[in-house]
Amino acid sequence: MTQTSDNVTWLTQEAYDQLKAELEYLSGPARTEIAMKIAAAREEGDLRENGGYHAAKEEQGKQELRVRQLTQLLEAAKVGEAPAATGVVAPGMVVTIAFDGDPDDTLDFLLASREYASSDIETYSPQSPLGTGVNGKKIGEDAEYELPNGKKAKVRILEAKPYQA
Repeated sequence: MTQTSDNVTWLTQEAYDQLKAELEYLSGPARTEIAMKIAAAREEGDLRENGGYHAAKEEQGKQELRVRQLTQLLEAAKVGEAPAATGVVAPGMVVTIAFDGDPDDTLDFLLASREYASSDIETYSPQSPLGTGVNGKKIGEDAEYELPNGKKAKVRILEAKPYQA
């Protein structure tokens, strides 16, 4: 679970440990693996037409970018507790909304940083239009946010509960 405030990212201990483990893997074993791929591709000869070499170099660039992102995130992170079940929408909570107050047209999502996104549940950043609209609202309240086309959309908060991994 994460919540971002003034360039500080709040993480549960579980989320911090998960991201730290990813950083350790990418900084150690994954770096060795990609270096071996590049060396093997280099031995194949002409680098201008060597698809394996170029693919490995591109993979290395993406991997190094992720290492920098994780390093910055973890350096600025504060480890804390998951939010309490207060009935108020906050980062780290699973929120159920109804579009235009229609109880049959609902969406469940995790309000959290994209670093905590998973395939289990859709994740919206607290800085996204929807995230900004619902953050701080109580169960039963209406929230409004701006759609990409510039129009406004209304939702009703049906539920807000702490995320359980």
